[in-house]
Amino acid sequence: MSTDAIVLLKEDHKEIRRLFTEFENAGENATATKGRLVDKILELLTVHTYIENECMYPEVRKLLPEVEDDVLESYEEHHVADVLCVELSMMKPEDERFDAKTTVLIESVKHHMDEEESEWFPKVREGLGRKQLQEIGAKMIELKKKAPRKPSQPSALKKAVDAILS
Repeated sequence: MSTDAIVLLKEDHKEIRRLFTEFENAGENATATKGRLVDKILELLTVHTYIENECMYPEVRKLLPEVEDDVLESYEEHHVADVLCVELSMMKPEDERFDAKTTVLIESVKHHMDEEESEWFPKVREGLGRKQLQEIGAKMIELKKKAPRKPSQPSALKKAVDAILS
């Protein structure tokens, strides 16, 4: 398994996109399936944004000051996703706005992932050496083990609150 931070994040993106597609293809009345898929999406997004916010973004920001604007935009995009994840975690699949809110989350996160992969990751790969990306990736793997799994967990909520207050 690679410890390259960008490879690890792209693997997460691939799994998240797969779940998004399953949700979009589930059908209008597939509330149980959609509920299960959203639970998994929320778990993956909570872990993913946590390791990016706690490790990848601060490390890259410190090592590559020229990508400061990209990092700040990513924090804001994560904040939007965090808020939607918390709201979705309190909803039932039968709720009138469940599908609509999930669709907005999917659209927002797809945009974020596309931007990261096409614009930000190439800048980071060019600016950091393989060794630095592997070191960051190793830290992310360790952090993933203790990352929150639900948007309602205190460490996940703290991340959302910090974004509002800072």
